[in-house]
Amino acid sequence: MPPAEGGGMEIKMKKIAIIGANSYIARNLIYVLNDKECNLQLYDCADNHADGIKNYSKINILDESSVERIDFDCDIVYFFVGKTGSANGFDNYSDFIDINEKALLNFLSAYKRARSTAKIVFPSTRLVYKGRSGLLKEEAEKEFRTVYAINKFACEKYLEQFNNVYGIPYCIVRICVPYGTIIRGASSYGTAEFMMKCASDKKNITLYGDGSVRRTVIYIGDLCNVLAQIGFSDKCINDVYNIGGEDYSLREMADLIAKRYGVEIEYIPYPSVAEKIESGDTVFDDSKLRSRIDISYKMCFSEWCLR
Repeated sequence: MPPAEGGGMEIKMKKIAIIGANSYIARNLIYVLNDKECNLQLYDCADNHADGIKNYSKINILDESSVERIDFDCDIVYFFVGKTGSANGFDNYSDFIDINEKALLNFLSAYKRARSTAKIVFPSTRLVYKGRSGLLKEEAEKEFRTVYAINKFACEKYLEQFNNVYGIPYCIVRICVPYGTIIRGASSYGTAEFMMKCASDKKNITLYGDGSVRRTVIYIGDLCNVLAQIGFSDKCINDVYNIGGEDYSLREMADLIAKRYGVEIEYIPYPSVAEKIESGDTVFDDSKLRSRIDISYKMCFSEWCLR
């Protein structure tokens, strides 16, 4: 398996806990951190780790006694527990609140009781922003069109509150659209993968509207190297950072993939609910993060499409 693109930094041996270790980003991050010879402790709700990694423990993040089994004597915690979704959050709000909010609060309470000093790295989402043309800085106007978006912003505020009251160190990273994988079988099933699956099956790619909405996209190898740098950097602490990448419209993404596989793009009207929860353009300004660490995005989306 080829090494992940990006990074190239020297990392001292650190003890790192990864909660939600079977998630898409976590599985790729574990590969990157193993390459840097970190001491990893992995936790999730399944019986085993998806890739057979050692030092794995099964926990129920919604059970306080189970959360107590986490080894909080570590340097960094990556918290990847979460339930993603858009319209389904309206019907399954209880699960969304439990998994996206109560889970973090259970973890923070156990962390506090353990008197841990580990830095918590928490992934948030583009969906906290009110979409608009141009680059979005971290302080840009917020808007919450889904239960999931509110969940993520609430978690951002929980981390800020626990820091203010108990001094718990954290770093929030807002991620737009990751794509690709460096681990076989670890797919995001996101925007790019949906397009690629349709095209590789010789089916036309369907887009809502005219496909003009724009996103920041980032290859998972680059994302994970940035996440590693953020975790180890003393300059990224108690704050929120956008993670950047490339700026593409959905139409531009679909066009690259469609041309490779010889399929067409079909434009269809937005369903009513999808139109109401569409965020509009979300393109990130990552200058704040670049002022803290040296970032290098190695993979281009156009190159990935040709793999």
